[in-house]
Amino acid sequence: MREVIGFRPLLVASLMLTATVVSSNAQDTSGVNADVYKGRPYSPYADRAFPSRVYFGDTHVHTGLSPDAGGSGTTLMPRDAYRFARGEQVVSNSGQPVKLARPYDFFMITDHSDAMGAITDIIKGTPNIMADPDGRRYHEDFNAGGKQAEEAMFRLINEFSQGEISDAINYQPGNPNYRRVWDDIIAAAEEFNDPGHFTTFIAFEWTSLVKGNNLHRNVIFRDGPERASRVEPYTTTPPIGSRNPRDLWKWMQAYEDKTGGSVLAIPHNGNLSNGMMFALQDDFGEGAPYDAEYAKQRQKWERLYEATQYKGDGETHPLLSPEDEFADYETWDFGNLDVSAAKTKEMLPGEYLRSGLQRGLLLEEKLGVNPFKFGLVGATDTHTGLSTIDEDNFFSKFISYEPNPHRATHEGKKNEELGIEGFTGWKYNAAGTVGVWATANTRGAIFDAMKRRETYATTGPRMRVRFFGGFDFDEEDAARRDLAVLGYTKGVPMGSDLTGAPDGKVPRFLVYALRDPIGANLDRIQIIKGWIGADGKPQEKVYDVAWSGARKPSADGKVPPVGDTVDLSIPAWTNTIGAAELGTVWTDPDFDPNVRAFYYARVIEIPTPRWTAYDAAKFDLDLPDKILLKGQERAYTSPIWYAPKS
Repeated sequence: MREVIGFRPLLVASLMLTATVVSSNAQDTSGVNADVYKGRPYSPYADRAFPSRVYFGDTHVHTGLSPDAGGSGTTLMPRDAYRFARGEQVVSNSGQPVKLARPYDFFMITDHSDAMGAITDIIKGTPNIMADPDGRRYHEDFNAGGKQAEEAMFRLINEFSQGEISDAINYQPGNPNYRRVWDDIIAAAEEFNDPGHFTTFIAFEWTSLVKGNNLHRNVIFRDGPERASRVEPYTTTPPIGSRNPRDLWKWMQAYEDKTGGSVLAIPHNGNLSNGMMFALQDDFGEGAPYDAEYAKQRQKWERLYEATQYKGDGETHPLLSPEDEFADYETWDFGNLDVSAAKTKEMLPGEYLRSGLQRGLLLEEKLGVNPFKFGLVGATDTHTGLSTIDEDNFFSKFISYEPNPHRATHEGKKNEELGIEGFTGWKYNAAGTVGVWATANTRGAIFDAMKRRETYATTGPRMRVRFFGGFDFDEEDAARRDLAVLGYTKGVPMGSDLTGAPDGKVPRFLVYALRDPIGANLDRIQIIKGWIGADGKPQEKVYDVAWSGARKPSADGKVPPVGDTVDLSIPAWTNTIGAAELGTVWTDPDFDPNVRAFYYARVIEIPTPRWTAYDAAKFDLDLPDKILLKGQERAYTSPIWYAPKS
């Protein structure tokens, strides 16, 4: 059923103007029994313990301390990145002034743990680097600039990924130079942490690569320096580190045991894993089946997954979801991080979050535990220190793609031997960010919300999205302005579980979205359901549940396109189509109480110009037809899982 909620400012104003004025000697009513109001205080905000605000941040940011960032020319360091994220104007790596439209609420710098800070010493030519033949060679290559420096960067990344780097360059735990860098990262996070206004987290990226296949995780600490400084980041280089996620989880457990702190890991870019991110078998165990212990550990430590970022959108793929007309969004179809292995269709189910969630249900039937039970975040993975997600303010992933007339058509690395085309600059996606429903803008509150998966990913816009599941929601609940009170009282929020439908009842979902106040109107809200069919194969269905205007679903239940107001000559769009807010209570019409399922909401905006359109106008370019110039930004909520009665 469709419900469209409109703004009611005149009604609110009327209520305010006609409110009764109470004199200062009014009767004391402090003894009134709250039971008069059906068990709740009259004020919907009294005794409110649930999260009432959403905070936006970036959980994936690299500075010049990361080898591939510093090696490609990034000079901005953690303190520069923090200043930028909290709203200050800075000078970019290419010498351009840049500032965010709005500051972030929280921010995490996640420089690569392997060789963290080594690249800055290589470029400087510190004594320990110059004493090593490889170190001296890299110093000379990087300082030569141009093609020589570019080739040195790719060589350095490849040697890191294959574990072939020399000891002098491969900064690792136990090395005093490594310790110096880690201590300064912690100090920078503390310096800029301002609870209630701008929250910073201590973090790093564990950069596991298996023949170029991406298995990266961002590791986030809940804690401050008193705990985080008692360890050094985990790396992928033996014998100190490992590329196996099981070993990362052991390190995380050891950290918590040692310090009493808390930590979590966020995988990203399964679309570059060549099927390994959500595999059905243990690729580190020679293809052996997963066991229950693996499932328990992965669910424990990896509560979230990065759904969208600069290197493509990770929700689904058009070959995986051929009935989903919105599936082909910012698709990044390259083999893996070093373009060394061709992608096949068979790899795709192990790469995208929707199929990963389906595979989680399949493994739960076998193991009793779902290893792929994750909530969703969006992030940038910027390697410039500049987290820019607005299409008209996009500074991209690397310094060579900071604003310039050639970046959209700039050719990336190709694999001539295998005949794999390299990506071009326009493929980078100006995404994303994460909305976290937390009780306060502090490390503890935001981390705890992330751990309980009360998060949603967006491709950039800061739309407000609520998603609740339960068995007792009524149609009129979607029209209530105290929607969150009802959501938490009568159901569970995104990231949670529904267990065992009461006899005769069907899951009902309360979903609501409010557009970004400086962004585009909303086209529609959809709910995506996934389950395992009677034949043992994953199934999915996309339901249009709320949409703008007077459109009517066709015979197949799909709502027609919203229209398009984009003017590429400016570029700009108008909010003369779409809706400022949408919401509904939706009942699953195909519910089977005996079948496990997941549900998540997808909120889609009306069409708007892409960053390439702004480039075309700014630099007066005539771009090739293949380059996308507009799209429909979106948000993905964390799922709600349904499990039958045991």
